[in-house]
Amino acid sequence: MVQQVLINDDDYYVPDANQLITENDTPVDNFASEKQQRLLVGSLYSSIQQQTFLAAANVGIYHTDGQPAIVPDVFLSFDVQVPENWWEKQNRCYMVWRFGKPPEVVLEIVSNKEGDELGKKRQIYEHMRASYYIVYDPNQQLGEKVLRVYELRGTRYFETSEIWLEQVGLGVTLWEGKFEDREDTWLRWCYQDGTVLLTGDERAEQERQRAEHERQRAEQAEQRTQLLADRLRAMGIDPDTL
Repeated sequence: MVQQVLINDDDYYVPDANQLITENDTPVDNFASEKQQRLLVGSLYSSIQQQTFLAAANVGIYHTDGQPAIVPDVFLSFDVQVPENWWEKQNRCYMVWRFGKPPEVVLEIVSNKEGDELGKKRQIYEHMRASYYIVYDPNQQLGEKVLRVYELRGTRYFETSEIWLEQVGLGVTLWEGKFEDREDTWLRWCYQDGTVLLTGDERAEQERQRAEHERQRAEQAEQRTQLLADRLRAMGIDPDTL
């Protein structure tokens, strides 16, 4: 049992962070999952500008005193942020008792049949009361479904066909395209109309295309002006006097 530490003079306590394992430095992920995690987390930070939130990949969540942390592939928690001194032991991972709430969304990417995403992990996230639990199974290790979305209703998870997560104002969708020079099918966040949240690179490319379009329009306008001026001169009219 983790030692309890009294907070101020109240009857409220939290586990001693110095006795918790906040990281173990063991690399266990694969190229595909790591890139997919980066896409999901990066697009949130490049697209959501007016709301406070915390999104992370492979960061432990401590949810229950005496229980080990669970490490989702990706989680998203609104209205919280990383403490200023994130190197302090108690600030290195997501401790529900310090942030005051569980994440709204937890997401697992299935790589094999050993993760028990539909069993023990689902039970933990349900007990934690994360509003949504998403299981992305690109290689269909757990059955025919590539994407499963669970919504917390009361104290239980119910699988839903809805990919729009009403409580967080985001959706998830499968998207075919290129991310970091890799053409594949990706899981992405989306708005209610299905438009995906852009990464920083996509946003920069969109801006480059917009600027190029504006440049072409300006060139075409200049060419039309020059053509009109040439026609006026051919008619004996000086366009500069008009």
